[in-house]
Amino acid sequence: MGPQGSGKSTLYEALLAAAGGAARRSADPRSRIMGTELRVGHGAYLGDPWAVIDAPGSVEFAYEAACALAVCDIAVLVCEPSPDRALAVAPLLKQLEAGGIPTIIFVNKIDTLGEGRIRDTLAALQPYSRRPLVLRQVPIREGEQVTGYVDVISERAYRFRRGEPSELIALPAAMREREAEARSALLEVLADHDDGLLEKVLEDAAVTPEEVFRPLHADIEKGAVVEVMLGAAEQNSGIQRLWKALRHDGPNPLVTASRRGVAPEGEPLVQVFKTLHTGHGGKLSFARVWRGPVRDGQQMGGVRIGSITRFPGGEATRVAEAETGEIVAFGRLEGVATGATLLAAGPAAEPLPFPQPPEPVYALAVTTEDRKDDVKLSGALQRIAEEDPSISVEQDAALGQTVLRGQGDIHLGHALQRLAANYGLKLNSAHPRVPYKETIRRAVHQHARHKRQTGGHGQFADVKLEIEPRGRGEGFLFTDRIVGGAVPKKFIPAVGEAAEEACRKGPLGFPVVDVGVTLVDGQFHSVDSSDMAFATATRIGMQEGLAKADPVLLEPIDHVTVTVPNDYTASAQRLLTGRRGQILGYAEKEGWPGWDEVEALVPQAELHDLIIELRSLTMGLGTFRRRFDHLAEARGPVPAAAAAR
Repeated sequence: MGPQGSGKSTLYEALLAAAGGAARRSADPRSRIMGTELRVGHGAYLGDPWAVIDAPGSVEFAYEAACALAVCDIAVLVCEPSPDRALAVAPLLKQLEAGGIPTIIFVNKIDTLGEGRIRDTLAALQPYSRRPLVLRQVPIREGEQVTGYVDVISERAYRFRRGEPSELIALPAAMREREAEARSALLEVLADHDDGLLEKVLEDAAVTPEEVFRPLHADIEKGAVVEVMLGAAEQNSGIQRLWKALRHDGPNPLVTASRRGVAPEGEPLVQVFKTLHTGHGGKLSFARVWRGPVRDGQQMGGVRIGSITRFPGGEATRVAEAETGEIVAFGRLEGVATGATLLAAGPAAEPLPFPQPPEPVYALAVTTEDRKDDVKLSGALQRIAEEDPSISVEQDAALGQTVLRGQGDIHLGHALQRLAANYGLKLNSAHPRVPYKETIRRAVHQHARHKRQTGGHGQFADVKLEIEPRGRGEGFLFTDRIVGGAVPKKFIPAVGEAAEEACRKGPLGFPVVDVGVTLVDGQFHSVDSSDMAFATATRIGMQEGLAKADPVLLEPIDHVTVTVPNDYTASAQRLLTGRRGQILGYAEKEGWPGWDEVEALVPQAELHDLIIELRSLTMGLGTFRRRFDHLAEARGPVPAAAAAR
């Protein structure tokens, strides 16, 4: 995993190539060319089987990475060597730290370091991690060119060779002081967790590589430190050394299972972390086998497995069974959702923890170009949301819209592309309508009569209504003050129901809220009066009365909490006030030094594309959450969205 542009997908392919296969990008429209979905590849390094997952780098697809972290043994966090890019890594470091995930940082593109210093890169990263970052390698330079590295544990030097494993060379004399400094820093961190090593460090005694590897492995396995390595994936530099670190320093799958709360003994148990609907192969459920073996055709989650697929070198291959620790894709597990924990008989009584989808920050209303495709769209949207739980679908009956909610314009744009490519749907999209309301500002008395004679029984009803505003949020209330039977009791409920129904669409075209209606008098006819006649008279009175009662448009106001690095706090405040927001205050985000949370009240009409501008202002790092707070009178001209209604 890593920020967009860090080169993590190139590293994924280099790792698989070094593990016996070539990871090639598919030409299929559903491919991961844009880095929008997980890629899974299998390989073997020095005889050990591995599964490598490439997670999208865009913040809009971050939930894909979160799902992968739920089933991984160790994460390789890819970053660039520039200290200026350290801020982009901060949320990922926090995410890994919060999950206790064993982590190796791979500083990619080391060939672009130039006059920079790797220690400055670490100094820029360290404030965002409570876990110490320990440098495993230091770069060797020839002028401004990084030509290799020194391993500070083995104290061996290597020269990069483009496209080939690095070459062992003599340790340059000019590197001895820097290597000793980096080794000392590494030993000091590891000695904090190992008494034997601490004693040697205090005595300034020689420490063998074996005496360093053991505590390093233990500290990485329990998530106490983060190992930092160097390389250039595009040139295949540092790949073999990274594989060796993964092999020696990463935890055993049984250790990971224990950390996740999986007992070593018992019936087969798997956890689904990704769902994919393929055009030809049906549904695939990517899963970690926490306890195996699992065989093709057996029951998992109470459903028969249709197939088991591994991905050597990234290419799909059917297999007969999957062992403990493997990551595979199960075919046709219908009814099984992403995150599900499965035993043979059915879902586990106590499912393993799995990340909840993030709150949506962007939305689109979608319609089909051909109304005959509406039923098809409903099924397709259900599958899209099943594949990506960070997308939600809402059928808004009040506004008459199908609303797609997700993590940004690219995120939902990709979903629309998939709907077109995989389901042949031609769609239109637009900003969702804002759920405006209206209310009244003064009380009125309204008399209305409905009289119709059509031969035989006619229709007659006469009502006198008091229509008055109520306090904000108090809703609709109907009462009556009828005395002397001016309106028989049996007709009064019809008046109340019709008055409430008339508030569904007021004179401005929106639902009317916070209104009190009182039936104060009326007349009836012993033959021609009925529930229908009184309802009709009431609707006439409400329509005329609401128009006279100084109607006013109400817009929804949301409580918004924006999270940004504190370098951008002032920009975030200006952004919110420029959208008619009222700043409530700001404070440092708890547990996130250098980050602030800004709270504000902002009209919902101003929030549609807030995330786009916020990310543009903050290197893609800013985000927000929102909740409805209250309705307020819309100031100034009627908003365009309301006028269009």
